[in-house]
Formats: sequence, C-alpha cells, structure tokens
Amino acid sequence: MPRGALSEPISGANVLITGAGRGMGALYARRAAAEGAASVALWDVDGEAAESVAAEVRRAGVKAEPFVVDVSRPDQIVEGVARVREALGAPDILVNNAGIVRGVPFWEHDPSRDIELTMRINTLAPMWLTREVLPDMFADPSRPKRILNIASAAGTLANPNMSVYASSKWAMIGWSESLRLELARSPHRHISVTTFCPSYVSTGMFAGARGPLLTPIMSPEQAVDAAWNGMKAGQPIVSKPWTVKLGMAARGILPTRAWDWVADHVFQVYSSMDHFTGRSGK
Repeated sequence: MPRGALSEPISGANVLITGAGRGMGALYARRAAAEGAASVALWDVDGEAAESVAAEVRRAGVKAEPFVVDVSRPDQIVEGVARVREALGAPDILVNNAGIVRGVPFWEHDPSRDIELTMRINTLAPMWLTREVLPDMFADPSRPKRILNIASAAGTLANPNMSVYASSKWAMIGWSESLRLELARSPHRHISVTTFCPSYVSTGMFAGARGPLLTPIMSPEQAVDAAWNGMKAGQPIVSKPWTVKLGMAARGILPTRAWDWVADHVFQVYSSMDHFTGRSGK
C-alpha cells in the first residue's frame, strides 16, 4: 500500500509510551489525546506518576491505562505488552521515550548501576519492546504504524562526561536507522520509524548542563512538537536545533584534532556537561 494512501496515523490509534509519567513522555500522552487517539498506554516505573497522567488523558475523553514496567527487564516488557494488548489492543504507535543519564567521567561509572543499566534502558529496552510489538504491526496493514525512538545529539558527537550515555544513543541511532531501512525493503511499508536527536532539553534530566554556542536549551514542548510532527510525517531523522546537523557536518569534514579544538574552544561542546547535576533525587 503506498504511504500516500494511508490515513492520518494518530486518530483512532492505540499509543504506547515509555517513560510516560513525567516530562516529554507525559507531553506525548497529552498530544496523543488531543489528536484523537483511541487509547494511550503509559509505561513508567513510577505508578503514581503514570496514573496521574492517565487521569488527565481520561479527562480529555481518551481511554488510558498506566502500567508499572521496568523496561530494563525484558521479562517485564513481554508481560507488559501482553497486558496492553488485553486492556487496550495492540499498539499502533510506539514511543520509545524512557531514558537515564549519568554525567560523570567513565571511570566513575559503576559497572552495574550505571553502565549496564544505562545500556539496558536507553538501548536494549527500545529493541526488546519494538521486537515485541512488530508482529502485531505487521499483521495490520489497514492503518499506518509509527515507531518514534528518542535518541540524542549525544549519539552523533562524542562529549566528555557522557561516555556511556553517548554510547547508548549512538547504538540506538544505528539500530533505529537500520530498522527503518529494513522495513522500507520489506512488505511492511505501512510502518515508519523516526529517530529524534535533540540537544539538551529542559526536563530536569540534564539539569546543570549548558547549551553549546548557538544551541539554546529547548523546552520540552518544543522538543515534543518537533519529534511528534516528524513521527506523524514518517520523517526518518529529526535533529533539533539546527546546530546539531552543523556539528555533525563539521565533525565529518575536519581532522579529529582540529574538530576537538573547534568543539572545545568555539562551540564549547566539550564543557557543556561540566556543571551537570541531573534531576534532583535521581
């Protein structure tokens, strides 16, 4: 089926969002409700936060259910998808939004609590969850399906104090783009994959970080608007602000040591995490 013949993807869709209890996850849920989704499944490790967002979505007239799911555990992902199917139906829209960050030098990362957990939540969980919902998406070509993977500009450029986080997002981008290409070559062309690569967003997750030159810290609303519209349009990659692409281009052209000097002394990328504190209590 040609993509141009497909209907608007959100209206009447079942939407599944991870990390939906706060920040951008909650905004995606509100956006889905405002645009006529049939249902919204809200996954979070914080059940009270997810229920609060679910109640707000219900007040908008959309069916919503919170699910306490630890996406770092593949068994909980399998069980969670089964519960979503039973309660709301198979997801048509998947937003892989959950993520964590540790902003310290690599040698200060705890191997289990920091390194493994970051890779599980930021990289492996989107893979596990997408693998679990794809068969249902394959089986229903009657409407467009969307997968929105929330990556980061950190997955496009190396940066001090972000070694593990950057690695998790580099891996996510490589997987997400490869999945997009595989689907484009398959019979399942009703499924589109969008990868979102934002710079810093003021959700609290990157509290203390400073935006590089010409790269203002985005509001959550700005970031969600860009990612959501790109996902609906089936856009492969959404990078915001424009300086994300500029940095990628400069890094590709310049010799490594020259780029290091420019990134450090001109764009001030390499000092952007020097005063990182992260979300309070995390």
